[in-house]
Amino acid sequence: MERREFFKKAIVTAGAAAVGTSTLDAGETVQPIDNRKVSPVAFPEKRPLIMYSDRPPLLETPRDVFTSVLTPNDQFFVRWHMPDIPTYIDPDTYTIHINGLVKKELHISLNDLKTKFEQVEVTAVLQCGGNSRSAFKPIAGGIQWGSGAMGCATWKGVRLSDILSKAGLHKDARWIGFNGSEKAAYYETPEFVRELEISELDDHVILAYEMNGEDLPYLNGYPLRLVLPGYYSDSWVKMLSNITVTNEYKKLFFMDVAYRVPDNETESETPEKRFPKTKPIKKMNVKSVIGYPTRDSIVSHNSHIVVRGVAWDDGHGIQDVLVSTDGGKTWDKALLDDGKLGRYSYRAFRFAYKPTTYGKVTIMTKAINKIGDEQPFAKDIKWNHGGYKYNGIDEVTVEVV
Repeated sequence: MERREFFKKAIVTAGAAAVGTSTLDAGETVQPIDNRKVSPVAFPEKRPLIMYSDRPPLLETPRDVFTSVLTPNDQFFVRWHMPDIPTYIDPDTYTIHINGLVKKELHISLNDLKTKFEQVEVTAVLQCGGNSRSAFKPIAGGIQWGSGAMGCATWKGVRLSDILSKAGLHKDARWIGFNGSEKAAYYETPEFVRELEISELDDHVILAYEMNGEDLPYLNGYPLRLVLPGYYSDSWVKMLSNITVTNEYKKLFFMDVAYRVPDNETESETPEKRFPKTKPIKKMNVKSVIGYPTRDSIVSHNSHIVVRGVAWDDGHGIQDVLVSTDGGKTWDKALLDDGKLGRYSYRAFRFAYKPTTYGKVTIMTKAINKIGDEQPFAKDIKWNHGGYKYNGIDEVTVEVV
């Protein structure tokens, strides 16, 4: 845009605001961007993925991966906040420090974790709170993810409650702060620290050193990360270095400024007027994504295809996934897997479909969980400035020939 054209637009917008109107859209949601190409460059331990940045690494999983419950480690999305990530960690000397309001400070090595505590596993979805942010118009601040800033894995490690029990908590202990090893490039940038209230702990919250039967990939938090099933991934701190127990909530940038939504019934606002009171994002909402077919797939008329994908929520469990091929006028039930990997994992679904018309056909999926929450149409989701918690009915348009 030419400089003078920019100022013309600024004057028009300011004038409109002065008389109580605006040239800005009131805020809407559409389908997330679904046409980004996989990068030709592969990071260590990863296949080529959709890349937004190489420092810090920001990598998205392509849609066609989401046809089964477990996401392969080398196709699992990557999200870091700080550019300075350690390039080498020695597993033989690595320790995690437990301090604060504990009766005994601990320095626990990886070998200690693997030999001195009960080993447990949990299969859980890890999803960025800004997944599908590109659906928000006008653009919400942050990485303009499509639908692939997520994955599901079986995580192995040690219960956080067992570690805290070994340290011993003081009676007034109430909060747990988690710090990782990533660092900012600029000294005034706040560290990425998250806090969890002790009352939020259960036996599914673990410190994990394995992912799908292998050591954590380096880019997914090696050698140890927090696993907090049902919560968005901003709380799953990677490369854990320190756990501090306190009796008071400590104000933090990533808890008090970032990763927040309006604190109202619809968790929404308008671009012109931010809602003054906010709350942190925590539990995931119900959602489904189609893995096959993908955008611009070509299928034969009267052929038999199987629509496949995954659905999940915060742990209440998926009751049904419905499929529509007529714009949402009618819906049919898809077949769900047996759900044996637990309530925090994906439920894989499949739906037999025989195209009977020619041309473009849009396939839509809608998940419903066991307490009756269901995915809304994209257009019915309200806008928020962070672009968080999008869970619109998924759509893929194919060509029938």
